[in-house]
Amino acid sequence: MSDPKPNELIEKIDYNPSQKGWMDVPVEIRKGMYCYASNPKSVEYVGLPHARPWNPLEEDWKLPENWKEIVHKAFRERLDRFRSFKVFMDICVRCGACADKCHFFIGTGDPKNMPVSRAELLRSVYRNDFTTAGKILGKVAGARELTLDVLKEWWYYFFQCTECRRCSVFCPYGIDTAEITIMAREIFNLLGLNIDWIATPVANCYRTGNHLGIQPHAFKEMLEFFVDDIEEKTGVKVEPSFNRKGADILFVTPSGDVFADPGTYTAMGYLMLFHYLKEQGLNVTWSTYASEGGNFGFFTSHEMMKRLNSKMYAEAKRLGVKWILGGECGHMWRVIHQYMDTMNGPADFLEEPVSPITGTKFENAKSTKMVHIAEFMADLIYHGKLKIDKSRNDNLKVTYHDSCNPARGMGLFDEPRYVIKNVCNNFYEMPRNTIREQTFCCGSGSGLNAGEDMELRMCGGLPRANAVKYVHDKYGVNMLACVCAIDRAVLPVLMEYWVPGVDVTGLTEMVANALVMPGEMERTTNLRGEPLPGMEE
Repeated sequence: MSDPKPNELIEKIDYNPSQKGWMDVPVEIRKGMYCYASNPKSVEYVGLPHARPWNPLEEDWKLPENWKEIVHKAFRERLDRFRSFKVFMDICVRCGACADKCHFFIGTGDPKNMPVSRAELLRSVYRNDFTTAGKILGKVAGARELTLDVLKEWWYYFFQCTECRRCSVFCPYGIDTAEITIMAREIFNLLGLNIDWIATPVANCYRTGNHLGIQPHAFKEMLEFFVDDIEEKTGVKVEPSFNRKGADILFVTPSGDVFADPGTYTAMGYLMLFHYLKEQGLNVTWSTYASEGGNFGFFTSHEMMKRLNSKMYAEAKRLGVKWILGGECGHMWRVIHQYMDTMNGPADFLEEPVSPITGTKFENAKSTKMVHIAEFMADLIYHGKLKIDKSRNDNLKVTYHDSCNPARGMGLFDEPRYVIKNVCNNFYEMPRNTIREQTFCCGSGSGLNAGEDMELRMCGGLPRANAVKYVHDKYGVNMLACVCAIDRAVLPVLMEYWVPGVDVTGLTEMVANALVMPGEMERTTNLRGEPLPGMEE
């Protein structure tokens, strides 16, 4: 990113409130702070309405003539269907506890990026249309009429929310602003107002099984390329299994790990780990059809989320596996742990997951029948099932980024740390108020990891980068570990911008580098082709 420079971006942040009331400050949609409009073909493919070319910078958004009626009806339906949504509209007292907790407010200084203010954009119309006080008192009661400018303001700011839910941790009433964002985005979809980095991945996933639109043969060929690369670096020929009926376990990972560095090294780590465990009884297969764990439907609508989630379970049923092992992904895990049972129903055709290596019963996966790779590896290490040479990672000083959805969404805090501490000798935590439940977002989630909104991403990622800079300056940290494919795609850019000298890795990549493979040749490089400590010559 060349414009603006980091110091210029910092200087632009102004926390002083406007002299005008928030309703009187018009929205200004500007370059670098928004994503491109959705491709009509992608919208049509998944059956969403009002597909058309449109431009957020143009005055005319080519809305359907009855757009106000559509919004009102959709608002009413969601108030009736989701009791929590109705409660969230009514109980906020504007205490401001969430105000300085949002990474986008911290990084931009825009008061409408305070979670309370962002939700107020919706609440103001709710009061006007659905409450007696709002209808009688109008602006005095915080109500306003839905106009085209208001709709544009909604669109601009609800796509400056990554649904990370950090604000909800601090809300004394437990208001989940991410759920409010979800409702707003559902309404946008009814008007054809999605962004392309959500709509096109959704269409791709619906068509080919992954959000990059990779065909099954290309997915298989990419993994086979990794097989050759692993053999070159370790001397070991791994043999992955694809679409094999009768396997015990189906492995599903985000497709970003197959086609984007540094996630590719994490995918190589999966292959090495499964090969290592094969003789110990691991019987696992990959699917070239359900080749995506990530769920961009989460950023579209509840119905789309359900549609995309079902493909993994449909494939598990087709292949006749016992349970599912999931890779390092973010929204994949929030969807599975917080929505799966309600949307798709319990996966009763699968068995409660039990590790074939250690005999551990993963009771937390009793309903979803799906185990996270981090807890799977932590269990293996705890029972001494992996031969590890920690010194191979001695060139790394590691800190760990709690990815929002596995952390706040499923409580995955200790397992990744346990794994890291057992495969490397230098681990340092970021400040306490930036990790675990209070972790800061990468600033590019929920479909905002596009190229055209880079200024927004650097603003939103500032709090996370600032915490990394603290341990970088104090301890010399040079590696940021995470368990999310979106993080592995966007954090390298964020680090390059704010904290040069810090790289990004997946958890399984670190495990694979330290893993002593049976029959391996002398290892001189890590999976990235970089010299191992002591092998620089």
